[in-house]
Amino acid sequence: MARIVFFFTVLFAFAAGAQEFPTHPVTIIVPFSAGGPTDTIARIMAQRMTKALGQNVLVENTTGAGGTIGVGRVARAAPDGYTLGIGHIGTHVVNGAIYELPYDLQKDFEPVAMIASNPQIIVSKLAVPARDLKELISWVKANQDKVSLATGGAGTPAHVSATYFQQVTGTKGQIVHYRGAAPAMQDILAGHVDLTFDQAANSLPQVRAGRIRPYAVTASTRLQAAPEIPSVDEAGLPGFYMSVWHGIWSARGTPAAVVAKLNGAIVESLADEGVRKRLADLGQEIPPREQQTPEALGAHHKAEIEKWWPLIKAAGIKAE
Repeated sequence: MARIVFFFTVLFAFAAGAQEFPTHPVTIIVPFSAGGPTDTIARIMAQRMTKALGQNVLVENTTGAGGTIGVGRVARAAPDGYTLGIGHIGTHVVNGAIYELPYDLQKDFEPVAMIASNPQIIVSKLAVPARDLKELISWVKANQDKVSLATGGAGTPAHVSATYFQQVTGTKGQIVHYRGAAPAMQDILAGHVDLTFDQAANSLPQVRAGRIRPYAVTASTRLQAAPEIPSVDEAGLPGFYMSVWHGIWSARGTPAAVVAKLNGAIVESLADEGVRKRLADLGQEIPPREQQTPEALGAHHKAEIEKWWPLIKAAGIKAE
């Protein structure tokens, strides 16, 4: 009898704690340095989530090893909802295929919500003579011994896209790795490399300035922020989809009621017109409401792993 009383006492206390959540600040771990796209998105969300939760939502940058250190910090956190992690296809899909991780990307986290996605844009230096994607593919096939494709580093989404492009088009070329997307873009602008697969958030300013040539968005639809650029389906490479999507996770074992409250704060934030505009200005696409659930993030995460891991491993893509 005493054990039964104790059990229900603990159960009610646990439920009450979930209802009261949060009673102190929540921290979002960003596994990259301040100022990058992931950090910017986290800070936009944290500001609005603070209002939704009634407690400060802080952002902490924990960098290193391609984002694995920051993600590991979340995996080891107490499962109480006070430590969250923001990540994307690189940290939560690609890294699992190229690193020996001390955590399981699917089993050690609770999905909270998908935030936004940022498809890539296939772009080239202005000196490339191709004027559309079909012409670009033909040009690459005719110049395979000298074509260069820039990436932001080995194992990055751009590297995966470059490998995927070569596979589906039957082309070859030199893949050149840089230490980040910024120096890769600088060499595109300087004419030292031919083309790249860059996040729309990074490449749109250069496209709008007329300094690089865009060919297609790696998605099934056009970008709201750049409706003049065709989708890959329209441009002649149907199904060539790659999106740097962002989500938020908590540690495995976080109570369902806490996850629901965090999800509600994210959904409320994504419905805010100010947040939507700031994300749209970054080239981010906000998912429909039905895709903002924990279940939707979990399903998408699983599908992405099943899609990309075989390609990454077969191609022998490794981290630097």
